[in-house]
Amino acid sequence: QVQLVESGGGLVQPGGSLRLSCAASGIIFSIYTMGWYRQAPGKERELVADITSDGIPKYVDSVKGRFTISRDNAKNTVYLQMNSLKPEDTAVYYCRWRYAWGQGTQVTVSS
Repeated sequence: QVQLVESGGGLVQPGGSLRLSCAASGIIFSIYTMGWYRQAPGKERELVADITSDGIPKYVDSVKGRFTISRDNAKNTVYLQMNSLKPEDTAVYYCRWRYAWGQGTQVTVSS
């Protein structure tokens, strides 16, 4: 059974940082690209960043220079380090494997 379990969301002030984690089970984690998506109220879900099995990252333009995606294949975990957070980063963040989604974790950036 495939499970993707996100953690690390919360409320943070503008300019602050959060680190999201996604622990995967039931898959051969190391051979797949893993991604982080987000969905803000009233908007479509969008790709934030992904990372290939070789560790090559890709980012949406709006988070370049602020967010860092990484993975630990020994722990079957993908991370999203988010720095210099802005109110427009407020969304539910989802971890994605090719065939499944996590349950999402809320990130709220507000003073």
